[in-house]
Formats: sequence, C-alpha cells, structure tokens
Amino acid sequence: MIGRLTGIVAEKAPPQVLIDVGGVGYEVDVPMSTFFNLPGLGEKVTLLTHFVVREDAQLLYGFLSAEERQTFRELVKISGIGPRTALSVLSGMSVADLAGAVSRQEGARLQKVPGIGKKTAERLLLELKGKLGPDLGAPAGASVASDAQADIVQALVALGYSEKDAGLALKKLPADVGVSEGIKLALKALG
Repeated sequence: MIGRLTGIVAEKAPPQVLIDVGGVGYEVDVPMSTFFNLPGLGEKVTLLTHFVVREDAQLLYGFLSAEERQTFRELVKISGIGPRTALSVLSGMSVADLAGAVSRQEGARLQKVPGIGKKTAERLLLELKGKLGPDLGAPAGASVASDAQADIVQALVALGYSEKDAGLALKKLPADVGVSEGIKLALKALG
C-alpha cells in the first residue's frame, strides 16, 4: 500500500496532480481543498495517500492533512459512497464543516454538495455521527461533548489552527465552558 508520497509537483489538472517521485510520476486525485493549497509547479510536496485497487483500475487519492485522509476513509466505508463521491464531499466542505453538519444533523447542508441527494445525506448523517471532529481517529463513539465545544473547535480552525491543535486545546478547557470564554482560554493555551 502507498501511504505517502513526497516529490515534485509536475502537473496540475483539477482534480488530479502528477507528483514526480524519483523519476516516477504518480497520478493522484485530490479534493479541491487540497488542490488549492498545493505548492506551485516544480515545488516539493508531501501528500498522505489512500490507494484503491479495483478490478479495472488502481487509483491513488492524496491529502495534505491526516484529518482529511481519515475523513475520506470514513466516507468510503459507507454503503453507496465511493471514492469520487467522498472527494466531492471533501471538495464541497471542509472536515470541520462536515463534522459540524453531522453533529447538528444538517442534511440540507450536505445536499448542497454535488451528487448528494436527500437519502444519501441522511445516510451520511447516520453513519458519520460520532466519527468526525477533534477526536477524529479516536475509537468510534468518541465525539465532541457539546455544541459549545464544537463551536470552539470551529472558531479555532477558522483562525488557522489545525483540527488536531484545536482538539488538544479543547481537552485543556473545563467541560462546562462557554463559547466566547472557551475561545479565549484555548487561544491562550495555543499561544
């Protein structure tokens, strides 16, 4: 299995990039969130990857963050959601937005993503509940304890902190902290 590529960006043609790794060019499909954050042509990049082997193809999907890759993996586990649909979801919304939509059960938000209808949105909400957010990659069932904590994490991510850092800062806060006070305390902890 190919888990990571480090090489030079040789070509960019959304949603695919060509990464030259020691003279071998790897075609990697990426979500638009990753595509827009890639360095320029000829520059070095490291992508975390997910390798899919099918009867008719071998496909490589790339991500700049571990959270994005883990979310992609959670999405493709869902019946009826393939890699293309998972990329579409990650291109249409950030991991934080998706986690927020799932925690608030906002099916309408998911339906705005091309290729996601009402039934698919409902299935996503059901299957992803408790599997996304700052505890991504934690055992199933772990989730943000309250809407206030979810809001704090989203605010920190919007300010440019990674979801991992936001989650670590959140763990240092009192469980019953309000949103504005929680953001202040989290920023002090991260500063």
